[in-house]
Order: sequence, then C-alpha cells, then structure tokens
Amino acid sequence: MNDLTPIQKEIAAALEQLKEKSLITEAILAKKVRENAKIQGKNKAGICLKDLEVCIEYLAENSQLQFALHLNSANDILIKKEDEWKLLESNGQSGLQKKRRQSSEKSISVLTNGDLRRKSTGGKAAKKRTDRKKMDYRDFEEE
Repeated sequence: MNDLTPIQKEIAAALEQLKEKSLITEAILAKKVRENAKIQGKNKAGICLKDLEVCIEYLAENSQLQFALHLNSANDILIKKEDEWKLLESNGQSGLQKKRRQSSEKSISVLTNGDLRRKSTGGKAAKKRTDRKKMDYRDFEEE
C-alpha cells in the first residue's frame, strides 16, 4: 500500500474487511471507513470515485480481490464482487454516468485525506450561532 494516499489506504482496508459481501454500497463503505479511521462527523459523506477506482485496481493486483464498479440511477456507487475487476468506462453510457458522478461530487461531501488529518488533531470546535455577540435594538439610541 505504498503508492496509495492515506484515504485510499483506508478505503482499501475497508473493502478487504467487507470482502465477504457480494454487493457493497457506497454508504456501507463510507461508514466502514469512518469507523476504521475514527472520523467524527461527516455522516453523509460519500467516497470519491477516483479514490475508489485506484483502490479497486490496487486490490485486484495485490490481494486478488475482484470488484466491479457500477452506478445506479441515483448516482450512488455500487461495488459488486465479480470474477474480473472492472472500473467505470470512459465511453458510451457508462462514460456518461461517470461524468455525471464526477460533476456531482463537486456539490456533495466526500471523505478526503484532510478528514484523516483532522481527526488526529481534533479539528476546529464547532462555533454555535448563539456564541456571537448579540445587539439589543432597544439599547440603540437615535440621534
């Protein structure tokens, strides 16, 4: 796992733990990654398609785990255990789905290397809106 980024290592480890399942959804995989990495928050975060493709290829070459990537109509990534590993193709119908998924990742929350760094340092404390200084309009004097 030398050529993988920290988040890709976590994804690959989670896939190895879930290898008994024939179908792994993006939500299940993301939950397992958060659990293993002890990431607090980001409960709705998904997995970046590019990171997942690197992990699928890495596992096929090094661990003999064969997974195929699919996208459903809701743009969710499905990982199926198959006889031969397969990524989403860049052409045809699958290519359109891949482009659609990559463009939607710009607006959704995905797990990143930064999430792994923040969990070890604790990150920033959440600031509540009520912590801001309040101004009472009755104390305001007009001149």
